[in-house]
Amino acid sequence: MRAVLMAGGSGTRLRPLTCDLPKPMVPILNRPIAEHIINLLKRHQITEIIATLYYLPDVMRDYFQDGSDFGVEMTYAVEDEQPLGTAGCVKNIEELLDDTFLVISGDSITDFDLQAAIAFHRQKGSKATIVLTRVPNPVEFGVVITDKQQRISRFLEKPSTSEIFSDTVNTGTYILEPEVLQYLPKNEESDFSKDLFPLLLEQGEPLYGFIAEGYWCDVGHLDAYREAQYDGLQNKVKLDFAYEEKSPGFWLGQNTYIDPTAKIEPPVIIGDNCRIGPGVIIEQGTVIGDNVTIGAGSELKRPILWNGVTVGEETYLAACTIARGTRVDRRSQILEGVVVGPLCTIGEEAQISHNVRVWPSKRIESGAILNINLIWGNTAHRNLFGQRGVTGLANIDITPDFAVKLGAAYGSTLKPGSQVVVSRDQRSVSRMVSRSLIAGLMSVGINIQNLEATAIPISRTMTPKLGVTGGVHLRVHPDRPDHILIEFFDEKGINISKSKEKKIEGAYFKEDLRRVSISDIGDMSYPAQVIETYRQTFETQLNVEAIRNMGSKIVIDYVYGVSGAILPQLLSKFGCDAVVLNASLRQTPVSNEERESLLHQLGQVVEAVKANLGVQVSANGEQLILVDESGISVRGEMLTALMVNTILRAYPRSTVAVPVHASSAVEEIARRHDGNVIRTKANPTALMEASHLYPNVVLAGSGETGFIFPQIHPGFDAMFSVAKLLEMLTVQERSLVQIRDELPRVCHKSYDIRCPWKVKGALMRHLVETHNPEQLELIDGVKIINPQNDNWVLILPDGGEPLVHIFANSDDREWVDHTLKEYRQRVQEFIEQEQDDMVSI
Repeated sequence: MRAVLMAGGSGTRLRPLTCDLPKPMVPILNRPIAEHIINLLKRHQITEIIATLYYLPDVMRDYFQDGSDFGVEMTYAVEDEQPLGTAGCVKNIEELLDDTFLVISGDSITDFDLQAAIAFHRQKGSKATIVLTRVPNPVEFGVVITDKQQRISRFLEKPSTSEIFSDTVNTGTYILEPEVLQYLPKNEESDFSKDLFPLLLEQGEPLYGFIAEGYWCDVGHLDAYREAQYDGLQNKVKLDFAYEEKSPGFWLGQNTYIDPTAKIEPPVIIGDNCRIGPGVIIEQGTVIGDNVTIGAGSELKRPILWNGVTVGEETYLAACTIARGTRVDRRSQILEGVVVGPLCTIGEEAQISHNVRVWPSKRIESGAILNINLIWGNTAHRNLFGQRGVTGLANIDITPDFAVKLGAAYGSTLKPGSQVVVSRDQRSVSRMVSRSLIAGLMSVGINIQNLEATAIPISRTMTPKLGVTGGVHLRVHPDRPDHILIEFFDEKGINISKSKEKKIEGAYFKEDLRRVSISDIGDMSYPAQVIETYRQTFETQLNVEAIRNMGSKIVIDYVYGVSGAILPQLLSKFGCDAVVLNASLRQTPVSNEERESLLHQLGQVVEAVKANLGVQVSANGEQLILVDESGISVRGEMLTALMVNTILRAYPRSTVAVPVHASSAVEEIARRHDGNVIRTKANPTALMEASHLYPNVVLAGSGETGFIFPQIHPGFDAMFSVAKLLEMLTVQERSLVQIRDELPRVCHKSYDIRCPWKVKGALMRHLVETHNPEQLELIDGVKIINPQNDNWVLILPDGGEPLVHIFANSDDREWVDHTLKEYRQRVQEFIEQEQDDMVSI
C-alpha cells in the first residue's frame, strides 16, 4: 500500500520556529515530525511514500532524499503555483494512486495502529475511512459523529465552543479508494473535510469512521509542541528514539561529555557531541539536541534546545524552546513559554519574560528585560475573535498598541486604498482605542470614514451608503462594563464571516503587516449629515402619517449613552412627544444594578406622565427594554413574543428568525398568522446572516440581542424597533398591555452549570448518543424535542465561559420544572464522572 504524506504546511502558529523550516520538519525529540510519521508507516509495512510539498520544499527533499537511508521509498509532488489544499494536492497525484491508499498528516505525533484501521476499512467495504480519536477539547479540530455501525452521519469542521456536539475528532489520517478522487476538480484548491467528505455523505457513498486507540497530538501551536516532547519522554507515545537509552528514561547520543558533578533527573534526552559543564542541573522533561554546550552552574527546567545551541554559565532556562544556533550568554533567564527563533543572541544577564516570542537572528542586549515579542507587536494571542468580535479587558488586553496592530492586520487583508467606516461609543477609552486602530489602518494604506461617537445602527446603515469595503465599531461591552468590544462588518453592514476573521487573525499572528510609502498612507474624512441620512432611511420603512396622527407620548431613558440622544430627534420629526431621562453623556459605564434602578425609575415616570410607553435603550443603540403604560417592564422572552406578534399581525405569512433557545411562543404566534420561524445559532452574527440570506424575513432577533429589520439594515436597531412599534400600535389600535395579554402562556426557564472546557465535547457526545436521533436538533448545542408538541430541552455550551446553559420550554409548568431538574442532575453527574476519570488517569 502507498501512503501520501501531506507535508506542505507552513506552520503559522508555530512561528518563529517555522520561519525558515516547514512545519513537518520541526524536530520532536531531535527528529523531524515527518520522520516520526515515516517510522510509524514503516512499522505498519507501508514503505512507498509520496510526500506533497509546498512551503520550503527543498528542506524536506534534502533531508530524506530518496528515503533509502530511512528504509522507505520516497517520491515528492510539489505544488508550485498555489496551495491546492489537503484534497487538491492528493488529486494532483491521482495517476500514482491506483489502489487503496493511506493519507496522513505530516504535522502530528501518533502511534495509532494503522493496520487495524486498514483492516476495518476493508471489512466495511468503505470508500473512505477517517481515522478518529477522542480529545478533551475539540474546538480546534473537525468534530465527527458515527452511528452504531461506525458509519459517519455528521461532522463539523473546527466548531465554535457553542457548536460542539461530540468530542470525537478527525485526525487527518484517511484510508481511501482511488475512485473517490473522481469527485474532486483538477488543479483547484479543495479540502477533504470541507469538500470531499460532505459530498461523499450527500451521495450516499460508504463513509466510515475508525475510532483509534493510542496517542495523537496535533502539533498545531507552541504549547502542543512542548507537550508532545514531554509525552514522548514519558513514553505516552511509542516513538523511535535517535539515541541509545543508557538507563531508564535517559537517552544519550555519541561523543557527548557530561561533567561528573552535573545532576540529571530522567526522563531526559541529550544528543550527539554535547558538552555539559560542572554543577549543571538538568530536570526531567529536558530535551537537548546535537552539538549543544551547557555552561557551568546552569539550571535547566524542561527546556527544549535544538541543535547547535550554546548556553552560558549560571543560566536559567524554564520550559522554553530555543531554536538552532542560538547563543544564550551567562546568567540569562528565559522563562516558561518563551520561544526563541534560530540564530539569535541573548546577552549576558538578559531576561525574557513568560510566553514572549523572539524572531530569527535577533540580538538582545546585555541586561535587557524583554516582555514583548521581539518583532513589531505585543504578546501573542492564540485567538483574536470570540463569539462576538474581539473583546478583552479595557486598557489591559485591549490597549493602544494592541489596537494599532489589530488595525494594521485588518487593513492588510484589504486592498490598498480601500475605505473603511470607523465608529465608537462616547466613552473616552473607546475614543483612545479607536484612534489607535485608525492609525494602524492608515499605516497600511486604508482610508477612513470617521463617524466618531454614534450608535452602531447608524454605523451599519452608513456602511453600504458610503460605498466602503467594511466597518469597525468600538464600544464598552454591553454585558461586561470593564471590557471593550470591537466588531468588524462587511460592505453590507453585517458582521464579517468566520473566514474573514481567520484572515485577520492570520495577518496578526504572522506579523505579516503591509507597509506603504508616505504618499500612500490613508486619509481620514468625516461624512456629513449622517443622522439625517439615517432618518431618511428610517422614514422609507415607516408609515409616518400614522405615527403623526397618533400624537404619541413616549419616555426615553438614555442610560447616559450617545444612542439615546438620537432617538428623540428622530421621533420629534414624526410628531411624537418625547420625555427624556438621564440625558448627560457619561464616561464610566453603567453597572447592571444601576441599570435596573433606572428601569424602575422609568416605569414610575411613564405612569406619572401617562405616556403610551417607555423605552430604555442600551448596548449603543442595539438593545431595548420596553415599559408599558402601567409601568411594568417588558423584556426577555416576553419582549421577543410581543415583537413577533406585532410584526406578524401586520405582515402575515412572513418569516421571523429567532435564536435556538427562544421560547416556543414564537412558533405558536407564527401559526396564528400563517408565518414561518427560522431557528439560528445563539450568536448575534447568525441572526444577522439569517435575516440577510432567507427570503421574506421581516424580523430577526430576540429580547436578549435586540431586533433586526432587514429592510432598513442588517443589524440590531433599538431605535427603529421603537418607531416601528409606535406605528403598529397606531395602525392596529392597541396598547402594549393589550398585546401582552394576548401572548401565548409558555413556561420557559433556564439554569447555568459550570462545566470545564475539556468536558464540553464529551458531554455533548454523551447527550447525542443517549437520545433518539429523531428527537434531536443540533442547530446549536443539543436540543431534545417532542415532535408532538412544543416541549423541548436545550443544553447549550457557552461560547466564552466554562458554562453550560440548560433551557426547558413547555405549556406545562410542572413539566418544565421536572425536566430542568432532571437534566441539571444528568449534566452535573456526567461532569463529576468525567472529572473523576481525569483525576484517576
